[in-house]
Amino acid sequence: MESPSHGYSGTNGLYQGDFSEDAGFAADTVCKAGPPAFHQRHPKYIHPHRPVWILAHLNYALQRMDEFEYILDRQDFDMYNTPQVLDHKVVFWFGDLNFRIADHGMHFLRSSINNGRFNLLWNRDQLTMMKKQEPILQEFEEGPLCFKPTYKFDRFSETYDTRAQRTWFGFIGKKRKPAWTDRILWRIKPKAIETEDENRSTSSSADDDEYPIKVTQDMYTCDVSYGVSDHKPVIATFNLEMRKKVETPVVTLTVEGHWSADEDATFTYTILENFESSTWDWIGLYKIGFRSASHYSTFAWVKDDEVAANGEVVTVQMNKNELPLLAGDYVLGYYSTNLQTLIAFSPTFQILESRQAVTEGLLPENINGHEK
Repeated sequence: MESPSHGYSGTNGLYQGDFSEDAGFAADTVCKAGPPAFHQRHPKYIHPHRPVWILAHLNYALQRMDEFEYILDRQDFDMYNTPQVLDHKVVFWFGDLNFRIADHGMHFLRSSINNGRFNLLWNRDQLTMMKKQEPILQEFEEGPLCFKPTYKFDRFSETYDTRAQRTWFGFIGKKRKPAWTDRILWRIKPKAIETEDENRSTSSSADDDEYPIKVTQDMYTCDVSYGVSDHKPVIATFNLEMRKKVETPVVTLTVEGHWSADEDATFTYTILENFESSTWDWIGLYKIGFRSASHYSTFAWVKDDEVAANGEVVTVQMNKNELPLLAGDYVLGYYSTNLQTLIAFSPTFQILESRQAVTEGLLPENINGHEK
């Protein structure tokens, strides 16, 4: 069975729509590869690490700010209403921004870090300092830096730079001071100031209906166990809450009977509202915890040859040979090819352990803490 193709990558997806990569600039560097940006309808993700080079060293804060603005200016997308980064409703910027901790000496830095008193370093963090001066930075938010500075470590260790100072061809090599060089920022586009004519208008635009309600950062930390780089990776999780575009479902999915790999499975779907359905739409079987539309266990195409009529109950079967052998909690998801997204889910249901799994004593494979 040929797998469906699509541009959706679920709640964590970064690949739908346009990809932009423009050459960045950096003084005294060899590589000048530009920062990639990924467009997914409204959120914008900018990840300048690794290909972009932002100036290193302590006394380059203003130049880093110039590069920050340059990157924003140079990224462009073939989208009529969002041609540039800051036109997007939500922007996430993450990577090695190379801002350092100013003024404090090595002893004070390491003492504050070892005692977990990170707050003593915040007011001299260059990015925090620049936010007070630069309007563009003031539009970006960041969670509190309640984790160890992520640079610079001896590789494969949790020890900050221990290199001995040395002179080489007239250049003095210094130990790098710890710094929060690796950051995750986000920005919600400010609402435009309405004119008097717009205030008098009683009509509401579709654009307003799509405006994000809230971005909440649930976690902001680093993984000090990661050792292949002299940086420690920064990790953040977010909740993005959007206004509902529709109050009623456009498709319902209903599971029929008990499911196991011992027999073919049956479900029905019904189109409830008009939308751009297609004979290339499909329904995927997803284990709870899936991360994107492409992470289905199996799938079935919708009704062949013609688009189902509104209110029509369509019965579909999934071949038992395609079903998981082990028990687990699953949902069915309806993927719209025209809309390039999952638009409906069934209630959660359980697939029972198959006779083959019992006979052969099959056990789930544990991958990254999740049973597969």
